[in-house]
Amino acid sequence: MHLTLEFINEKTKGFKPELAIVLGSGLGAFCEGLCGISIPYSDIPGFSPTKVKGHKGELLFCEIYGKKCVIMQGRFHYYEGHPLCQTTFPIKVFKRLGVKKLILTNAAGSLKKELPPGSIMLIDDHINFMGSNPLIGENDDTLGTRFPDMNEVYSKNMQKIFKECAEKLGVELKNGVYCALSGPSYETPAEVKMLSILGGNATGMSTVPEAIVAKYCSIETLGISLITNYAAGLSDVAPNHKEVVEMGNTAGQKLCMVLKEFVKNI
Repeated sequence: MHLTLEFINEKTKGFKPELAIVLGSGLGAFCEGLCGISIPYSDIPGFSPTKVKGHKGELLFCEIYGKKCVIMQGRFHYYEGHPLCQTTFPIKVFKRLGVKKLILTNAAGSLKKELPPGSIMLIDDHINFMGSNPLIGENDDTLGTRFPDMNEVYSKNMQKIFKECAEKLGVELKNGVYCALSGPSYETPAEVKMLSILGGNATGMSTVPEAIVAKYCSIETLGISLITNYAAGLSDVAPNHKEVVEMGNTAGQKLCMVLKEFVKNI
């Protein structure tokens, strides 16, 4: 951690972000037109390169409407072979840099017919089906308590502001529960049915570990899923990553628009 912070502070000349944003598959357009300092993950001590299509693999330090931000252009995934403590390492780094608020975005598959591709879903809560927890191991008492409460992982206050911004721009929002699985295989129709019965609305392979660590670190968090496809069994079209990225590039434009309005208003 010390080497990571030292490296970042040297590269950014002590830039102190107050807001962190993690961009999911196909949402790189959010950074178009933003000027700042970009650092490839491969250069940062403690970070790992990401090889997933649709993830640029850089940290961008910039200002948006006067807010100092750090943006993850792509994330690390459990299915890439990284342990969860590694996939969530950036969140702990953000905490040390002074970040108070976090926006987590992802591309997700719909578990419900009434949640079609192109929808934007605010994450009310999550179910962790990844089979592990990023907080397993020795606890760092300077970051958080050994047994953190998970009662309100996703900030109701941030959701309220985001809804107001979406309404102002005429963008419809959905709300729901996000189910995280390890991947990289997509869910079977039977698994999709199970997740729906258990109360899930969307499913994906990220976000939940980061949200857990953010809550642990007392970082106020907003979670957003861009629904890119129907999960297996809900459509005649089989889920595929190309479809995910393409939908992210198209429907993601309206999400990026609301995100920037949100940053302006927090």
